[in-house]
Amino acid sequence: MMKQIAFIFPGQGSQYIGMGKELYESFSMAREVFEEANDSLHFSISSLCFQGPEEALKLTENTQPAVLTTSIAALKVFQNEKGMIPQLTAGHSLGEYSALVASGALPFTDAVRIVRLRGRFMQEAVPVGEGAMAAILGMEREEVEKLCQEAISGEVLSPANFNCPGQIVISGHSKAVQRAIEKVKQEGKKAVLLPVSAPFHSPLMEPAGARLEKELNGVPISDLKVPVVTNVEAEVNTNKERVKALLVAQVSNPVRWEESMRRMIEEGIERVLEIGPGKVLSGLMKRIDPRLETANIEDIQTLKKIS
Repeated sequence: MMKQIAFIFPGQGSQYIGMGKELYESFSMAREVFEEANDSLHFSISSLCFQGPEEALKLTENTQPAVLTTSIAALKVFQNEKGMIPQLTAGHSLGEYSALVASGALPFTDAVRIVRLRGRFMQEAVPVGEGAMAAILGMEREEVEKLCQEAISGEVLSPANFNCPGQIVISGHSKAVQRAIEKVKQEGKKAVLLPVSAPFHSPLMEPAGARLEKELNGVPISDLKVPVVTNVEAEVNTNKERVKALLVAQVSNPVRWEESMRRMIEEGIERVLEIGPGKVLSGLMKRIDPRLETANIEDIQTLKKIS
């Protein structure tokens, strides 16, 4: 019997120079995806993906369309070569847009334009240097929530990503994040300041959500051919009427990734394929439930391994 499969898509932080280049050079459908993105954005996102420079690729408003485009190019090639259809799909933060493109709900050319704006809006919501994020390692959810309350001191600080057991990211005002890091270290645990330019998935992002909502108003949403497990609710969504509101809420709410993956397992998923640059999500999956079969697809070598 065929295994139940889910496709999952990476978010910001998975980018690297050269991503998608091999697929672009080897498959016409990958080239078409990159060319569509170039046309939609009115600049060459393909040359940014393939050659950099790194500083430009790391800018949020560039990273988001770059990762999305590479993910969709890999998806098109993979589905054409292997013909696999997922039972469910999901994406980490920005990756949820890739999941919605894969599900047939969101046109790719709209998605790539919207995520560039999303990146810009998130960047502009908080002045550079005023917001930060940190990964807290080896602490439980309740401990991290308590830590945020203790370090808040009238500022904003909250959990942003529930990634996997023992890895929770917090987000908020820089000073509050710094206080939290000090507290964690005093307790003999580990906290790592993340190299990001804004406090994503915190209430400080609400202005970005309001601007994003206006842009999404003009985008057509089609029926979801494949259900998407959403970041905000960690539940299966099949209703196209809810897509926009969930994307707006996602900007300023935590990414409930661990719960989303457990929800997929409840739905009978036995195999998870990470499509797009890197293998961050495959690594998280091994920590969420090592019994699940996981693989990533980002180039010819990883494509060949899948059967």
